[in-house]
Amino acid sequence: MNETLEALYQTILSRKKSHTEGSYTCYLFEKGLDKILKKCGEECSEVIIAAKNKDNKETVLEISDLLYHLMVMMVNEGIPLEDVLVELDRRSEKQGNLKKFHQVDKNT
Repeated sequence: MNETLEALYQTILSRKKSHTEGSYTCYLFEKGLDKILKKCGEECSEVIIAAKNKDNKETVLEISDLLYHLMVMMVNEGIPLEDVLVELDRRSEKQGNLKKFHQVDKNT
């Protein structure tokens, strides 16, 4: 799986450098961070709606769109894919990771 993510990341990185005519990725880079973040937000909402509708096929499509747009944001901001993969690896090694939630005393 990391090979697929790495290949996608490298493609996005090359689009940022090449400014290929008619490329959607280049269009996003030209429009800038606000446009890229707007697309990330839109795709996130679409993932939520597809999942709530229990449409796994559509959810997979929307997750793929979200991952793509997140990677565009990463490249735009100079965040290496390796940094995210290292963090995910670090988190996968944790056990007993349940966060303790703040208890609110409703009587006070």
